Amino acid sequence: MRIGILTGGGDVPGLNPCIKAVVYRAVDEGHEVIGIRRGWAGLLELNRDDPASVEKHTLKLDKQIVRTIDRTGGTFLHTSRTNPGKVRPKEVPDFLKDPEHPEAEAQDPRPRDFTPHVLKNLEFLGIDRLIPIGGDDTLSYGERLHSEGFPVIAIPKTMDNDVYGTDYCIGFSTAVTRSVQFIHQLRTSTGSHERIAVIELFGRNSGETSLISSYLAGVDRAIISEVPFDPEKLAELVMKDKRANPSNYAMVTISEGAHMIGGKVVEYGEADAYGHRKLGGIGLITGEALKKLTGEDIIYQQLSYLMRSGAPDALDLMVAVNYANLAMDLITSGASGRMVALRDGTYTHIPMSTVTSGIKRVDVDELYDVNEYRPKVRHVLGKPMFLY
Repeated sequence: MRIGILTGGGDVPGLNPCIKAVVYRAVDEGHEVIGIRRGWAGLLELNRDDPASVEKHTLKLDKQIVRTIDRTGGTFLHTSRTNPGKVRPKEVPDFLKDPEHPEAEAQDPRPRDFTPHVLKNLEFLGIDRLIPIGGDDTLSYGERLHSEGFPVIAIPKTMDNDVYGTDYCIGFSTAVTRSVQFIHQLRTSTGSHERIAVIELFGRNSGETSLISSYLAGVDRAIISEVPFDPEKLAELVMKDKRANPSNYAMVTISEGAHMIGGKVVEYGEADAYGHRKLGGIGLITGEALKKLTGEDIIYQQLSYLMRSGAPDALDLMVAVNYANLAMDLITSGASGRMVALRDGTYTHIPMSTVTSGIKRVDVDELYDVNEYRPKVRHVLGKPMFLY
């Protein structure tokens, strides 16, 4: 078989080891692997009539090419947030534009569906099976291709750990590890100046990164996406924390998708191909509110891309390699339309359609104290390693 592989959405540590494991296993079993560059953009922008375009958007993968990629983070295939099923007019590649009606096409604001073009490109490349590695957005288009009859096996990744249907996504452990490290490092400045630190972490729909990072780092308060918060109440709590600390400082983590009671999620910029605008800034707003309410100086820090930087930790290496091997098991067995997953600490696979059937959120009743704005793990017995 000829197997295609691509990475979409945000980069995370663990993508390169996953790619390498797929290639090594496939080559050992006599298959070919073609890397698609820049995620779904590679299949959208590939012009079958232009050899240079084919070379630009694809890469034949062998053991020599991927031999050392597992030692670094990110994705050496590069990535994008492209959705070939919903391409805005200004993002349509020139060779796909209608030469006979350019003005009418330019004036039509509706997104266009280039899925037939993508399917023809997959046929042109001779790809028999496709492995997209991505979050819920990337994998939702993989589900679209499966519904069109193309064989797809998906691998979930996102540092937010919010792909519905799996307890774990590649990148989450390293993101938490990085967050805990940086939180502890920020204690030196926060304590030295006797301030309140507000640390903003990635997390759109799920506050799991804020919750778990604060739980492990012993942060005073953690604001998560699932629970709207009262800044006046938060100010009272952190001042109590500050006074109780011999070093006279306090620390708060906050998910970028969090919002105040009666407020809205802070978004900016144009929506991407999946309808999402950029998040960020709620930590700054919260910090300014705390300064006004308490009279204390604030340290505000967005960890953002630092959370997904560098090489993967051991857990993300393990899950990436095991997900790759499970995906290859499914491919060689003839399966299609499945996503590899971890559930209750066990490797398994589920229908890809599961990804779009819900939104993964923190189990607030089990893991969070809504009155104290902090993690509260009520029961550990019987819980999987990451409590989900």
